[in-house]
Amino acid sequence: MATSLGSNTYNRQNWEDADFPILCQTCLGENPYIRMTKEKYGKECKICARPFTVFRWCPGTRMRFKKTEVCQTCSKMKNVCQTCLLDLEYGLPIQVRDTGLSVKDEVPKSDVNKEFYTQNMEREIANTDGTRAVGQLGKATSSSDMLLKLARTTPYYKRNRPHICSFWVKGECKRGEECPYRHEKPTDPDDPLADQNIKDRYYGINDPVADKLLKRASTMPRLDPPEDKSITTLYIGGLGDTVTDGDLKSHFYQFGEIRTITIVQRQQCAFIQFATRQSAEMAAEKSFNKLIINGRRLTVKWGRSQAARGKEGIKDGVSEMGTRLDPVPGLPGALPPPPALDEEAPANYFNLDPSTSPAVMNITLPPPPGINPPPPGFGPPMFHPMGPMAPPMPPPMSMRPPGHIHYPSQDPQRMGAHAAHGSRHGD
Repeated sequence: MATSLGSNTYNRQNWEDADFPILCQTCLGENPYIRMTKEKYGKECKICARPFTVFRWCPGTRMRFKKTEVCQTCSKMKNVCQTCLLDLEYGLPIQVRDTGLSVKDEVPKSDVNKEFYTQNMEREIANTDGTRAVGQLGKATSSSDMLLKLARTTPYYKRNRPHICSFWVKGECKRGEECPYRHEKPTDPDDPLADQNIKDRYYGINDPVADKLLKRASTMPRLDPPEDKSITTLYIGGLGDTVTDGDLKSHFYQFGEIRTITIVQRQQCAFIQFATRQSAEMAAEKSFNKLIINGRRLTVKWGRSQAARGKEGIKDGVSEMGTRLDPVPGLPGALPPPPALDEEAPANYFNLDPSTSPAVMNITLPPPPGINPPPPGFGPPMFHPMGPMAPPMPPPMSMRPPGHIHYPSQDPQRMGAHAAHGSRHGD
């Protein structure tokens, strides 16, 4: 409650006197010509409880009258509007802004600590030019991608509408169209947005509007970098006929050195390869879901490695472009896998029957030069089986039964095999 000027002069030097309020564009209204009333020390601030100058105005036709709720010192400490307590730069609640910037500004809530903290902030504000924030907010890093996506870029004048007429809800309003309040059905009382507290919004705790925006931010699509660190290529889709390689280069060169830019005009896409992975990650983060060149919104994705492209290029007879590939006739099927090797079993390189004793092949040497070889049937046998239990000689290839054919050249029915065989016997 504001203290009378005549009753007490203690600490009156800390009372605030201002000539113009700190407002956002939404609260100020769309009319460039408005009339404000100024009441010096009219109310106490709802945060620090100090008397301050209250401004009251109507933002537009069929809108409700609005007034300042907190003092300018509390407004400058959080960089918020004096009326709606939303951030002046992004138009977002304080809880959402502090979450996006990773700022944890603990404002004291007890009376003594709050007064001491406010005086220190006033001293710090007096030493600045008023163009930048103070406290932990002034030390925060640059804006995050989440805040840029959630930020309101245009004023939301619907927030200035009058409240709902309670008499109309009960069916007792007799003003008709002259009623300054809205004749609409109220929202669900169990809706969390129906219960908002100005102190909770200022301190950034238990704000239902902030919780709704943070849930929306968690469901937004994002572009995660691939695990393969060798990938430094970005896929840019939706180029159309107006985007050239010069336009892409002028936008992406700011993120790092570009190695190549390949445009596939048929698919209206491009592949941009950076020299380093860090440059590619920065370009993907800054351009994903907000890249507009020559009036066209472009899609940004990570490229794929050659190994992954080979595995996914043809799957179940369907190519990467979605066209079905017909099998080529006459090609052999897949070779059977080799048998599993057992370390304890002896190596059988000639596929001999393990139940019989192997035959030792003794291959005779060719005759020395100058000596004619013996005629067929009169010379020594080429293979000498060692032992009486040696296995019989295998039949020639032409007499063997046909087995599993892996290649067309193994088929004895091809290329006139029988005709050639018969001609040899006839000769």
